[in-house]
Amino acid sequence: MSLLETRKLRKYFGFLHAVDDVDFSVRPGEVLALIGSNGAGKTTLVNLISGLLRADGGQVLFQGTDVTHLSVVDRIRGGIARSFQLVNLFDQMTTFDNIALSIFSREGKTQKLMSLAGADRAVRREALEVLSQFGLETKRNVLAGVLSQGERKLLDVGVAYALRPKLLFLDEPTSGVSTREKAPIMDIISAVVRSEKITAVIIEHDMDVVFGYSDRIVAMHQGAILAQGTPQEIRRNEQVSMTLIGAPSFD
Repeated sequence: MSLLETRKLRKYFGFLHAVDDVDFSVRPGEVLALIGSNGAGKTTLVNLISGLLRADGGQVLFQGTDVTHLSVVDRIRGGIARSFQLVNLFDQMTTFDNIALSIFSREGKTQKLMSLAGADRAVRREALEVLSQFGLETKRNVLAGVLSQGERKLLDVGVAYALRPKLLFLDEPTSGVSTREKAPIMDIISAVVRSEKITAVIIEHDMDVVFGYSDRIVAMHQGAILAQGTPQEIRRNEQVSMTLIGAPSFD
Protein backbone atom coordinates (compact mmCIF):
# COMPACT_ATOMS: atom_id res chain seq x y z
CA MET A 1 0.00 0.00 0.00
CA SER A 2 1.25 3.50 -0.89
CA LEU A 3 1.88 6.03 1.86
CA LEU A 4 0.65 8.77 -0.48
CA GLU A 5 -1.43 8.49 -3.61
CA THR A 6 -3.07 10.98 -5.95
CA ARG A 7 -5.88 9.93 -8.24
CA LYS A 8 -6.64 11.97 -11.36
CA LEU A 9 -5.40 15.06 -9.53
CA ARG A 10 -6.01 18.21 -11.54
CA LYS A 11 -5.17 21.90 -11.38
CA TYR A 12 -5.78 24.32 -14.22
CA PHE A 13 -4.78 27.97 -14.48
CA GLY A 14 -6.95 29.19 -17.32
CA PHE A 15 -5.85 27.25 -20.38
CA LEU A 16 -2.72 25.95 -18.65
CA HIS A 17 -3.09 22.37 -17.42
CA ALA A 18 -0.49 22.61 -14.65
CA VAL A 19 -1.43 19.21 -13.20
CA ASP A 20 -3.49 17.15 -15.61
CA ASP A 21 -5.22 14.07 -14.14
CA VAL A 22 -2.04 12.90 -12.38
CA ASP A 23 -1.82 9.51 -10.70
CA PHE A 24 1.21 9.73 -8.40
CA SER A 25 2.27 7.53 -5.50
CA VAL A 26 4.98 7.42 -2.85
CA ARG A 27 5.91 4.17 -1.15
CA PRO A 28 6.65 3.95 2.58
CA GLY A 29 10.32 4.44 3.40
CA GLU A 30 11.54 5.47 -0.04
CA VAL A 31 13.44 8.57 -1.10
CA LEU A 32 11.79 9.68 -4.32
CA ALA A 33 13.06 12.40 -6.66
CA LEU A 34 10.54 14.47 -8.59
CA ILE A 35 12.06 16.05 -11.70
CA GLY A 36 10.85 18.07 -14.67
CA SER A 37 11.63 21.04 -16.87
CA ASN A 38 10.32 24.56 -16.25
CA GLY A 39 6.54 24.49 -16.05
CA ALA A 40 6.37 20.71 -15.80
CA GLY A 41 4.00 20.88 -12.83
CA LYS A 42 6.21 19.60 -10.02
CA THR A 43 5.72 22.52 -7.66
CA THR A 44 1.99 22.68 -8.39
CA LEU A 45 1.67 18.96 -7.64
CA VAL A 46 3.47 19.35 -4.31
CA ASN A 47 1.38 22.42 -3.45
CA LEU A 48 -1.78 20.41 -4.08
CA ILE A 49 -0.54 17.55 -1.90
CA SER A 50 0.56 19.83 0.94
CA GLY A 51 -2.64 21.90 0.78
CA LEU A 52 -1.22 25.21 -0.41
CA LEU A 53 -3.43 24.96 -3.51
CA ARG A 54 -6.97 23.66 -3.86
CA ALA A 55 -7.43 20.93 -6.46
CA ASP A 56 -9.83 21.41 -9.35
CA GLY A 57 -10.48 17.68 -9.36
CA GLY A 58 -9.21 14.31 -8.21
CA GLN A 59 -8.08 13.04 -4.83
CA VAL A 60 -5.11 13.08 -2.47
CA LEU A 61 -4.93 10.00 -0.26
CA PHE A 62 -2.52 9.81 2.69
CA GLN A 63 -2.24 6.53 4.55
CA GLY A 64 -5.45 5.50 2.81
CA THR A 65 -7.42 8.53 4.02
CA ASP A 66 -8.78 11.19 1.67
CA VAL A 67 -7.10 14.47 2.66
CA THR A 68 -8.01 16.40 -0.51
CA HIS A 69 -10.01 19.04 1.34
CA LEU A 70 -8.01 19.26 4.57
CA SER A 71 -6.19 22.46 5.51
CA VAL A 72 -2.40 22.83 5.48
CA VAL A 73 -2.38 22.66 9.29
CA ASP A 74 -4.41 19.46 9.36
CA ARG A 75 -2.12 17.86 6.79
CA ILE A 76 0.91 18.82 8.87
CA ARG A 77 -0.74 17.32 11.94
CA GLY A 78 -1.45 14.20 9.90
CA GLY A 79 2.22 13.79 9.03
CA ILE A 80 2.97 15.77 5.85
CA ALA A 81 5.69 18.44 6.06
CA ARG A 82 7.91 20.32 3.63
CA SER A 83 10.94 22.54 3.34
CA PHE A 84 10.97 25.35 0.81
CA GLN A 85 13.12 26.36 -2.16
CA LEU A 86 13.14 29.89 -0.73
CA VAL A 87 14.12 29.23 2.86
CA ASN A 88 11.27 29.96 5.28
CA LEU A 89 12.94 30.86 8.59
CA PHE A 90 12.58 33.44 11.35
CA ASP A 91 15.81 35.34 10.67
CA GLN A 92 15.73 37.35 13.92
CA MET A 93 15.53 34.19 16.00
CA THR A 94 18.41 31.84 16.79
CA THR A 95 18.74 28.46 15.16
CA PHE A 96 17.73 26.90 18.48
CA ASP A 97 14.59 29.02 18.70
CA ASN A 98 13.59 28.19 15.12
CA ILE A 99 13.73 24.47 15.93
CA ALA A 100 12.07 24.96 19.32
CA LEU A 101 9.22 26.89 17.70
CA SER A 102 8.62 24.00 15.32
CA ILE A 103 8.51 21.56 18.24
CA PHE A 104 6.17 23.80 20.24
CA SER A 105 3.96 24.13 17.16
CA ARG A 106 3.82 20.35 16.83
CA GLU A 107 2.86 20.05 20.48
CA GLY A 108 0.30 22.88 20.32
CA LYS A 109 2.27 25.05 22.75
CA THR A 110 3.06 28.05 20.53
CA GLN A 111 1.21 30.54 22.77
CA LYS A 112 3.54 29.65 25.61
CA LEU A 113 6.75 29.73 23.57
CA MET A 114 8.39 32.71 25.20
CA SER A 115 7.78 31.46 28.73
CA LEU A 116 8.50 27.81 28.05
CA ALA A 117 11.48 27.93 25.71
CA GLY A 118 14.01 28.10 28.51
CA ALA A 119 12.07 26.03 31.01
CA ASP A 120 10.75 23.10 28.96
CA ARG A 121 13.60 20.62 29.30
CA ALA A 122 12.10 18.09 26.89
CA VAL A 123 11.80 20.68 24.12
CA ARG A 124 15.30 22.00 24.81
CA ARG A 125 16.74 18.51 24.69
CA GLU A 126 14.95 17.65 21.45
CA ALA A 127 15.88 20.95 19.79
CA LEU A 128 19.55 20.44 20.61
CA GLU A 129 19.35 16.88 19.29
CA VAL A 130 17.85 18.07 15.99
CA LEU A 131 20.54 20.74 15.65
CA SER A 132 23.18 18.08 16.26
CA GLN A 133 21.66 15.77 13.63
CA PHE A 134 21.90 18.56 11.06
CA GLY A 135 25.43 19.62 12.03
CA LEU A 136 24.30 22.91 13.55
CA GLU A 137 24.90 22.30 17.25
CA THR A 138 27.69 24.91 17.40
CA LYS A 139 25.35 27.45 15.80
CA ARG A 140 22.55 27.13 18.33
CA ASN A 141 22.88 30.72 19.58
CA VAL A 142 23.44 32.23 16.12
CA LEU A 143 20.64 34.19 14.45
CA ALA A 144 19.22 32.34 11.47
CA GLY A 145 19.62 35.46 9.34
CA VAL A 146 23.42 35.38 9.53
CA LEU A 147 23.90 31.71 8.70
CA SER A 148 25.51 30.72 5.41
CA GLN A 149 23.15 29.65 2.64
CA GLY A 150 24.07 26.00 3.16
CA GLU A 151 23.44 26.25 6.89
CA ARG A 152 20.11 27.96 6.23
CA LYS A 153 19.09 25.11 3.94
CA LEU A 154 19.94 22.57 6.64
CA LEU A 155 18.07 24.56 9.29
CA ASP A 156 15.01 24.83 7.04
CA VAL A 157 14.95 21.05 6.61
CA GLY A 158 15.57 20.68 10.36
CA VAL A 159 12.53 22.84 11.12
CA ALA A 160 10.37 20.64 8.89
CA TYR A 161 11.93 17.49 10.36
CA ALA A 162 11.18 18.69 13.92
CA LEU A 163 7.48 18.36 13.08
CA ARG A 164 8.19 14.58 13.00
CA PRO A 165 6.49 13.97 9.66
CA LYS A 166 5.83 10.62 8.06
CA LEU A 167 6.27 12.23 4.62
CA LEU A 168 8.75 15.05 4.06
CA PHE A 169 8.89 17.13 0.87
CA LEU A 170 12.28 18.73 0.23
CA ASP A 171 11.95 21.57 -2.28
CA GLU A 172 15.34 22.04 -3.97
CA PRO A 173 17.42 21.45 -0.83
CA THR A 174 20.66 22.42 -2.61
CA SER A 175 19.54 25.44 -4.65
CA GLY A 176 21.62 28.54 -4.19
CA VAL A 177 24.61 26.76 -2.63
CA SER A 178 28.03 26.15 -4.14
CA THR A 179 28.79 22.91 -5.94
CA ARG A 180 31.19 21.77 -3.21
CA GLU A 181 28.49 22.28 -0.53
CA LYS A 182 25.83 20.17 -2.24
CA ALA A 183 27.16 16.69 -1.39
CA PRO A 184 27.81 17.48 2.31
CA ILE A 185 24.31 18.98 2.65
CA MET A 186 22.68 16.00 0.97
CA ASP A 187 24.80 13.54 2.97
CA ILE A 188 23.45 15.05 6.20
CA ILE A 189 19.84 15.18 5.00
CA SER A 190 19.99 11.66 3.58
CA ALA A 191 21.53 10.26 6.78
CA VAL A 192 18.77 11.78 8.93
CA VAL A 193 15.94 10.74 6.62
CA ARG A 194 17.14 7.17 6.24
CA SER A 195 18.13 6.63 9.88
CA GLU A 196 14.73 7.90 11.05
CA LYS A 197 12.93 5.94 8.29
CA ILE A 198 11.17 9.04 6.99
CA THR A 199 9.64 8.85 3.53
CA ALA A 200 10.99 11.77 1.48
CA VAL A 201 10.26 13.39 -1.86
CA ILE A 202 13.04 15.58 -3.27
CA ILE A 203 12.08 18.21 -5.84
CA GLU A 204 15.39 18.96 -7.47
CA HIS A 205 17.05 19.99 -10.69
CA ASP A 206 20.60 19.00 -9.96
CA MET A 207 20.88 15.60 -11.66
CA ASP A 208 23.88 14.60 -9.53
CA VAL A 209 21.68 14.98 -6.46
CA VAL A 210 18.76 13.21 -8.13
CA PHE A 211 20.74 10.18 -9.26
CA GLY A 212 22.99 10.06 -6.22
CA TYR A 213 20.42 10.12 -3.43
CA SER A 214 17.07 8.77 -4.66
CA ASP A 215 15.65 5.25 -4.73
CA ARG A 216 13.12 6.09 -7.43
CA ILE A 217 12.56 8.98 -9.84
CA VAL A 218 9.31 10.38 -11.23
CA ALA A 219 9.64 12.68 -14.24
CA MET A 220 6.91 15.18 -15.10
CA HIS A 221 6.33 17.04 -18.36
CA GLN A 222 3.56 19.48 -19.25
CA GLY A 223 1.48 18.60 -16.21
CA ALA A 224 1.63 14.83 -16.61
CA ILE A 225 3.84 11.93 -15.53
CA LEU A 226 6.34 11.28 -18.31
CA ALA A 227 8.16 8.33 -16.76
CA GLN A 228 9.09 6.73 -13.46
CA GLY A 229 11.59 4.12 -12.35
CA THR A 230 14.89 3.51 -10.62
CA PRO A 231 17.77 5.91 -11.28
CA GLN A 232 19.25 3.33 -13.66
CA GLU A 233 15.98 3.00 -15.57
CA ILE A 234 15.57 6.76 -15.85
CA ARG A 235 19.16 7.17 -17.06
CA ARG A 236 18.39 4.72 -19.88
CA ASN A 237 15.05 6.27 -20.77
CA GLU A 238 15.59 8.11 -24.06
CA GLN A 239 12.34 10.07 -23.78
CA VAL A 240 13.35 11.45 -20.38
CA SER A 241 16.88 12.16 -21.58
CA MET A 242 15.69 14.07 -24.63
CA THR A 243 12.89 15.93 -22.85
CA LEU A 244 14.34 16.67 -19.42
CA ILE A 245 17.92 15.78 -18.67
CA GLY A 246 19.22 17.59 -21.72
CA ALA A 247 17.21 20.70 -20.87
CA PRO A 248 19.22 23.73 -19.77
CA SER A 249 17.14 24.33 -16.64
CA PHE A 250 14.60 22.75 -14.33
CA ASP A 251 11.90 24.33 -12.19
